[in-house]
Amino acid sequence: MKKAVLALLGSMAVVAPAALVSPVAFAAPPPAQAATSAPASVPAAPTLPTDTLVDGVTAPVYDYADAIRESVWVVAPDLDGDGVKDQIAVDIIRPAELASSAQVPIIMDASPYYLCCGRGNESELKEYDADGVIKKFPLFYDNYFVPRGYAFVAVDMAGTGRSTGCTDQGGVSDIESVKAAVDWLNGRGTAVNAAGESVDASWSNGRTGMIGKSYDGTLANGVAATGVEGLETIVPIAAISSWYDYNRYQEVPKSYNYPSGLSRSVAQNRTEPVDCSERLAWMDANDGDETGEYTDFWAERDYRDGSHYDASQITASALIMHGLQDTNVKTRNFSTWWDVLGQQGVDRKMFLTRLGHVDPFDSEREVWVDTLHRWFDHELMDIDNGILDEPLVSVEVAPNEWEHSDQWPISKARTQQLNLHGDGTLVLGRKGSGTASFINSPTMREAQAVLPGDNANRLLFTSGKIKHDIRLSGTATVDLDISHSADTGQVGVALVDYGAAERVLTTGDGAMTLDTETCWGVSTPEDDACYREVAKRVDSTDLQVLARGWARLDGAGSHQVTVELAANDVTIEAGHQLGVVVVGANRGWVVTLDDDATPYEVNVRTSRLNLPMSGPMAGFARGKVLTPQITEGTIAQPNAQQLPR
Repeated sequence: MKKAVLALLGSMAVVAPAALVSPVAFAAPPPAQAATSAPASVPAAPTLPTDTLVDGVTAPVYDYADAIRESVWVVAPDLDGDGVKDQIAVDIIRPAELASSAQVPIIMDASPYYLCCGRGNESELKEYDADGVIKKFPLFYDNYFVPRGYAFVAVDMAGTGRSTGCTDQGGVSDIESVKAAVDWLNGRGTAVNAAGESVDASWSNGRTGMIGKSYDGTLANGVAATGVEGLETIVPIAAISSWYDYNRYQEVPKSYNYPSGLSRSVAQNRTEPVDCSERLAWMDANDGDETGEYTDFWAERDYRDGSHYDASQITASALIMHGLQDTNVKTRNFSTWWDVLGQQGVDRKMFLTRLGHVDPFDSEREVWVDTLHRWFDHELMDIDNGILDEPLVSVEVAPNEWEHSDQWPISKARTQQLNLHGDGTLVLGRKGSGTASFINSPTMREAQAVLPGDNANRLLFTSGKIKHDIRLSGTATVDLDISHSADTGQVGVALVDYGAAERVLTTGDGAMTLDTETCWGVSTPEDDACYREVAKRVDSTDLQVLARGWARLDGAGSHQVTVELAANDVTIEAGHQLGVVVVGANRGWVVTLDDDATPYEVNVRTSRLNLPMSGPMAGFARGKVLTPQITEGTIAQPNAQQLPR
């Protein structure tokens, strides 16, 4: 890898970024009736010339400035129910030198954000010239990969950008609108240009790799779960695999009417005035906020085991990336996706950082670009570069400390049970007795709940000091025997690491944008390949919340519930203590179901922490808790209304 990284760095040149320009001259979609031609067939792809490989990777031998830039509108089914087929805007850039001599593979980023909110750390938008021709693609994918023999395709999801239709928060309209573009690239669909003329993708060999962060990566997951032919690989970055797990925590919503709110947000600045009010009202009526249950609405938006899409249909390989401190797209979305892909036997690789909702291009730029480059070369160009012979999983278990393995969670991780005791301790082996009680506080913040000392509004159970470093790897759960008197109750649980250590802070998802920049690919005056560097926010804190979880408790009385916490993989240092915090309402993180001062009681004899970990268990005995200080960046700030971007 070192040799490849050095070769890559040698090709970089620092260029001043072009001034941002407002998008202009949007071409309107042609009339739907113009899309009547038969799909074009796509023959087998010839091999690219061998002189395009340098040190085993594709080299930048094709001209970026003179590359072909074009827009087409792929015809999709009538996904919004207005009686007219939808038209999906697809912007393309591809090597001009190969236009008549070879067919090329495609890297695709399908997104709802190209005109509304921007992509990447610098919120770049698509930009067009006075004739409506695409002149700037967001992100570095076009600048870097087009000179290496790839086409880059940027798709406006239905209901956004220059596409018709309505947004669907991960439902059929979202997924099928993007799938239509993959079909067209494989000769199975129809498209027209701005003049209404039929356009085929004869330049495409059909081999498509979808990439994207957050909503974009979610579209990649969903399209893969259709089993569409031609989608060879996906690179979901901080992506959703089930929208229920984005909007819900064991039947507790993170906010009310979120699907319609998100759909309105991503439709901003679209160029096609389509009335989607009926669809938005349908979302509000069917999202099930009243019960939080997993209904047909959510099954449609589940790519692991849903009603329309599921992992059994996936044939594409996957390079998964996620931040282990991501409180936007929670880590359950990658951990369960990794599992189901493994069960299906697809080729997969994973990259986990200590940051929050941050693209690895910003946090680990050199290593990530090298990995991504070789991944696409292997999966789309069939270049035998050994990337699947390397460890499949790379995990940042502490700031800038990486572990590598072929399994996740790591094979050494074993679930250990620590029992809750009435005196506020966590004990290995011996069960507690009696009960522990607290009074629900709808206004209490997490920063108050995790501090030791007297607090009648939460329970805190702590272990003794750990004598050896241990590694939590996987998903911890807490079994609770809990009772209350509310009509609808709720419980929140946090797993806390008490002890001073250098940690990635929560401020800005742990990332800080610098004034310096590096360039990755070829620049033009309209579309530069240069991006500001990002540093991790690392400082000493006295504690860290490792994982959170919530559950609904319908009806007064006793409830036996297992609260699943967010997946994590982190080193807990010797001398630290583990804590389990139990609360009722959790202001800011989830909706308040119980807004009264309701008494809650936990039967500690049948309540326990189930911890997947490796390392000696010595030290998990009773002990006096440390006295931590809450400093800026210690506790994440919840934002239930944030967008998955």
